[in-house]
Amino acid sequence: MAKPEIKLAGIADVKFGEGVKVIGPCNLYGCSIGDDTFIGPFVEIQKSAAVGKRCKVQSHAFICELVTIGDDCFIGHGVMFINDTFASGGPAGGRKEFWKATVIGDKVSIGSNATILPVSVAAGTVIGAGAVVTKDITKPGVYAGNPARLIKELPK
Repeated sequence: MAKPEIKLAGIADVKFGEGVKVIGPCNLYGCSIGDDTFIGPFVEIQKSAAVGKRCKVQSHAFICELVTIGDDCFIGHGVMFINDTFASGGPAGGRKEFWKATVIGDKVSIGSNATILPVSVAAGTVIGAGAVVTKDITKPGVYAGNPARLIKELPK
């Protein structure tokens, strides 16, 4: 009987700011996490991803490579960030030239189980639980649905 190669989740090569709290188990590697940020259990943050200052990343969130999250953001339970658009007709696999970046502005709140494709999201935006963000959000407001669309403007 063949034996599998087993790699355990862990924390490696992470640039932590001051006052960061991480609740394990987590899989964090090659990323950066800003001052006073909270990372809940069962979160994965991949290499070259960046989470800003004073953020809360709740349990079971997945933040893949090429994702940048601003300061004072809330990432709900089970939020998934995607960097592969299947532009080649299927998964890009190791072909990173097909991956795209995601940039989340400051003071953005993303509800549980939202899926964020490679987009830019304006500062001050609220994304509802379960939303699927497929296009850039340039105007702050409340967005929900699949695909996510503006359902409420926010006062300036």
